[in-house]
Amino acid sequence: MANQVTRTHVASIRNHQQVCDDLDSLGFAASKLWNVARWTCDRIWDETGTIPNDGVLKAYLKNHERYADLNAQSSQAILEELVEAFDSWYTLRGNGDENANPPGYRKHGDEHPRSTVTFKEDGFKHDSDHNQIRLSKGRNLKDGRQDFILCEYDADPDVAIKNVQQVRTVWTDTEWELHIVCNVEIDDPDPPGDRVAGIDLGICNFAAVAVGDDALLYPGGALKEDEYYFQKERAKCDDSDSQKARRLDRKRDERRTHFFHAVSKDIVAECAARNVGKIAVGDLTGIREDADWGDHGNLDLHGWAFDRFTEMLEYKAAEHGISVERVDERDTSTSCASCGTTEGSHRVERGLYVCEECGLVANAEVNGAENIRQKVLPTLACDGGDRDNGWMAQPAVRLFDKSTGRVAPQEQVRRKS
Repeated sequence: MANQVTRTHVASIRNHQQVCDDLDSLGFAASKLWNVARWTCDRIWDETGTIPNDGVLKAYLKNHERYADLNAQSSQAILEELVEAFDSWYTLRGNGDENANPPGYRKHGDEHPRSTVTFKEDGFKHDSDHNQIRLSKGRNLKDGRQDFILCEYDADPDVAIKNVQQVRTVWTDTEWELHIVCNVEIDDPDPPGDRVAGIDLGICNFAAVAVGDDALLYPGGALKEDEYYFQKERAKCDDSDSQKARRLDRKRDERRTHFFHAVSKDIVAECAARNVGKIAVGDLTGIREDADWGDHGNLDLHGWAFDRFTEMLEYKAAEHGISVERVDERDTSTSCASCGTTEGSHRVERGLYVCEECGLVANAEVNGAENIRQKVLPTLACDGGDRDNGWMAQPAVRLFDKSTGRVAPQEQVRRKS
């Protein structure tokens, strides 16, 4: 049996010089529509005290002249993106970030920046034999019914671009590129074994993995350094929606995404090597009580970022036949994984958990990961500490190596640096 997964491939445009002006026109049109929608949100807010959802916004603007500058589905994607940005801002403010700003207008003086344009099924045609994608223009920008943009692209030669579901044109500050979203069929392999692993996600230690007699720790130092750097650089921008600010946001997102990919890939490989057939991962909702980056850092990373990481873990694990189950994290940081006693004072330091009841001494995150693992093992009885739990105190540390962009054992990374 085969599974359907989504993959996004980045492709360069061979005939960039021929299509650049047309792509510019669409990018500028997307910014103009965003600004019209942003103004409309302000008006609705003033009248009703609420931000409209995307359905209301589409109904308001479907007959606006700017709406017809793009293919209808592309215009809808712009409005959906704006509403999502408002939702994110509202969530941040609700979580206490008083410095969070609502989405701004896309304008630099009298100039509009080139915005990303999304083309859904009605907005493109893909010719896999000739590596060409035909992109639709909006009615207002067409010279005739047959007027379209034909992009010839180059992608990774080892990747077959097929079953294309969506195409995005993305301006990189120097040129346009295509982000091609495909549905890919992968075989449904047998699981490597019947063991279960538990994962606790956090900040200082981004992930702790417990397998029952072995543990791995993935520090978040590299991610934390990036967050501090980009927050500091962004604070220097006079305009939060300036080209420099958006470039910093994009670069931070790219680095964060790469970190997530590297860590999730390594976790899956290590679990497969240990005959793990199921991974239980803590389901993080809201703000973690034990975060330590300060309010702004916590709010910036939490929520969607952990969901994004878990999604990567899920599809990478599926390729190895490993299932992933999200479980409630309630009490996993305060309960003893050995005897089950729940007492907040047991966590005596950030990285240390000591149980006064059974004498367990463990890495705090590993203790949490083991509790998460046990949540999907309902027949597992707490044994009062008789089981050997020494492995919980000394997990193997695996670091993100910035020089290679991969994860490796701590001793290898430190020896290189």
